[in-house]
Amino acid sequence: MDQVKATAAFVANRSSHVVVDSAGLEKVVENIQDKIPKIEWDFEGIHYFDSGPLTVQYLFVLDTLNFCFWPDKNLNYDDLASGLKEALENDKSVFDADHLQKFTGLQLRNLLKWPRPLPLEDERVRLLHEVGFELERSFGGKASNLVESCGRSAAKLVATIASHFPGFRDHSVYKGHQIFLYKRAQIFAADLYGAFKGQGYGDFNDISSITIFADYIVPAMLRKLGVLKYSSTLASIIESNKEIVSGSEEEVELRACSIYAVEKMRDLISVKLGKQVWWN
Repeated sequence: MDQVKATAAFVANRSSHVVVDSAGLEKVVENIQDKIPKIEWDFEGIHYFDSGPLTVQYLFVLDTLNFCFWPDKNLNYDDLASGLKEALENDKSVFDADHLQKFTGLQLRNLLKWPRPLPLEDERVRLLHEVGFELERSFGGKASNLVESCGRSAAKLVATIASHFPGFRDHSVYKGHQIFLYKRAQIFAADLYGAFKGQGYGDFNDISSITIFADYIVPAMLRKLGVLKYSSTLASIIESNKEIVSGSEEEVELRACSIYAVEKMRDLISVKLGKQVWWN
């Protein structure tokens, strides 16, 4: 994902609120042993998997909805993944393209067995409608056809998703330049790779091109490790639990500098281990 890496570097080199600390980064790499620990994709047992196209459909719906849990302190990703899994086990047609186009907020809530409105519920429903419509219009209603159209290229899959599904266009404008982050589109490619263990629908010849997925958890961890440093203003905003507006300079810097820092870590680790590494 050259666009993502290049624009993340652009932000990191001009950032006012977030600094990538080279010494902190090198210290983290020094503490890494001879290999990167490997974590199984579904070690928690919360995802649907049947080794076929229905799994691809499930993952695309999951990643369509995989954002903004924090306003509800009791809601998390596990609730979403396991709730969608149970719904699909009960009704194999629940995520058919024509069904996705008709979802209401109440139906989504009931599907997940959630007792109150979901964070950004209207936007989640809008995205389901968008995904259902475009899958039906361009890919025969099936996310598996979308994946097959990309010829084993994760980068092409991300670009195709961004082209066809506006809700996945994770772009921002920063100091007059367009910045590409593509969090959820990249997560979908990585989920396919993890779920299918690099085979079948997860067989990509360029999976190492995928970057980390810039969310609100990664910057916090990198700060704790001493890799990211925040300005006093940004630190004060975070420590007082104030919301950082989506698309703001601070938000773009947090996300882009996280990508840039981890790419630098990956380069250093590759040199240390004598081979290319990917965060799997």
